Amino acid sequence: MRESCRILYRGGQGELTEKKSRFIANTRPVESEEEAIAFIEEMRKKYWDARHNCSAYVIGTKGQLQRCSDDGEPAQTAGRPMLDVLLGEKVCNICVVVTRYFGGTLLGTGGLVRAYSGAAQEGLKNSVIVEKKPGARIRVETDYNGIGKIQYIAGQMGLHTLDTEYTDKVVMTLLVPDEEIGSFTAAVTERTGGRAGIETEQELYYGRADGELVIFEE
Repeated sequence: MRESCRILYRGGQGELTEKKSRFIANTRPVESEEEAIAFIEEMRKKYWDARHNCSAYVIGTKGQLQRCSDDGEPAQTAGRPMLDVLLGEKVCNICVVVTRYFGGTLLGTGGLVRAYSGAAQEGLKNSVIVEKKPGARIRVETDYNGIGKIQYIAGQMGLHTLDTEYTDKVVMTLLVPDEEIGSFTAAVTERTGGRAGIETEQELYYGRADGELVIFEE
């Protein structure tokens, strides 16, 4: 059974200052370890004059791949706290790099943990995270007597109509969540007396980003 997952859809940047040290967080969507490593290297080049570029990433819909780096900070004070933020938010396919410009004052172990985890959280606040859900593109073919019934069912179930074609018949293409396919099919069959043709055109994933429907083609 396909499951939902939270993914980073659009990266962002956040920053905080702790005792004159600047912590700059950048996030980016990644789907492989190679992409994550390339992003980390890109940030190293961008912030070449910074003392540390610490990183963490989670890849796979179930977080199968998890890595983090302290990049010279004391062990467990940077990368791991950042990774814990990502795992706590249950976000996958994401890489975060926190760049530190040293301000002259040592923060201590606790201070570093708070600063790096806080910076990672700031980065997430300015990113777009999408709940990626399984669904299908369903094609329904009916006559003009049946279209109103199908539109009513779609409205009651809160389904998205992706396309409607009017010729000598009507063809509606709808986005139906996996868990609603059975009940939708049964409702259409019952209301149209079995006269509507129903076909699953494509399995996909979908979500909402900034209020807009996003479809992830599989």
